[in-house]
Amino acid sequence: MAYVQPIYSKNNVRKAGDILKDDNASKSDKIWGNEVLGNWRAIHSYPINTFQATLRDKLKIIDESSLVAQRLKRSPSIISKLKRFPSMQLSRMQDIGGLRAVLSTLENVEELQKSYKVSTRFPHELVNEKNYILEPKDTGYRGIHLIYKYKNQKNNIYDGLHIELQIRTRLQHSWATAVETMGTFLNHSLKSSEGPEEWLAFFALTGSAFAHFEKSNPVTQYAHMSKDETYTTMIYEASRLNVVERLKAFSIATESITTGKSLGSYHIVILNPKEKNVIVESFSKRRIDEANLRYSYYENQINEGNQLQVVLVATGSIESLRQAYPSYFLDTEQFIKAINRIKEEVNKI
Repeated sequence: MAYVQPIYSKNNVRKAGDILKDDNASKSDKIWGNEVLGNWRAIHSYPINTFQATLRDKLKIIDESSLVAQRLKRSPSIISKLKRFPSMQLSRMQDIGGLRAVLSTLENVEELQKSYKVSTRFPHELVNEKNYILEPKDTGYRGIHLIYKYKNQKNNIYDGLHIELQIRTRLQHSWATAVETMGTFLNHSLKSSEGPEEWLAFFALTGSAFAHFEKSNPVTQYAHMSKDETYTTMIYEASRLNVVERLKAFSIATESITTGKSLGSYHIVILNPKEKNVIVESFSKRRIDEANLRYSYYENQINEGNQLQVVLVATGSIESLRQAYPSYFLDTEQFIKAINRIKEEVNKI
């Protein structure tokens, strides 16, 4: 396999990043910036492949039932991050190339982390470590991130590139997948703390409940709540927001959208909780005005008391989600099972 080689200096990469986050940059500069970004992102494929081989060898010993996924960060996500953090430089962004390992237990996660930390044959430099299991993010996210600077004496043209390794349990991963899925259909980046406050609060609370379930540290803003109180409040909010019904409906809708529908089109997903069915109305890209009018029609029905739930989603956003989670696309089944297990615990209280 022939890997892409770097053709731009780091100074050019930094300059390209500055252009791409500048909304006032010229069209020609944007074109050049995207060319540089494309090359810079592509060259991370070589070190990712190296890291994946090592990771799979370790997992054969620690957890044979684990899942592994690798990805190059999507261009829109890179540019969005540059805009959110104005002082960040493209040449120093640490998560353009990434690997994710999903393990069956918290103990296996800790063992994998330790195997990297104590290894004397791993030549790459650990430059940053974030343990979001010991200290969960305010969003509710939990997992371990190890960020390495690549080193290879035999092929040093990729030296200095950063690779991020994310290590999670299946429960932690189910939470992250549900956040991505709900964010796609709400058309907000919930994982970046953008979107309706009630949904951000729900996932933060759920992250804390899942932490109690794994007997680990809760999310800081909910640390004052007992396990039982956290469980009870989370189940109440899940019921109020119809979380389980929505996620099940989204899975059904996605199957419909991604079978035979052209990319670049729009889809109105109508969930009728009373009838327990889902309808998907699809519109070509040229019919976006019609789609918006139809969307408004359903929203007016809701305002008049109709118990429908409706979202307008672009096929492209679903395809992006598929790229981010290629091995377990829109798999919210584990998240729903976790919610139901905690509900059983609440019923015993």
